[in-house]
Amino acid sequence: MKTSQILEKTGIPRHKLYYLEQKGYITPQRIPMGDLEAREYSGIDVKKVELIWKYLKKGFKHKIAYQKAMEELNGKSAKR
Repeated sequence: MKTSQILEKTGIPRHKLYYLEQKGYITPQRIPMGDLEAREYSGIDVKKVELIWKYLKKGFKHKIAYQKAMEELNGKSAKR
């Protein structure tokens, strides 16, 4: 999934998406396109972004939102 598609699907702002990448929470594949690079997000990246964004909107900080998202992805109870 391309950047524009993930932004539209999840509603996350572009700068937040890139911050998640910078922190290592998601790792899109980089595809060279001339002098630029396009990002290609895997299905798991998309799911992580959806879950992290859900927790960020609830007021959690990035690190906690990521931890809760990973717990939910791994089938553990995200409610504590």
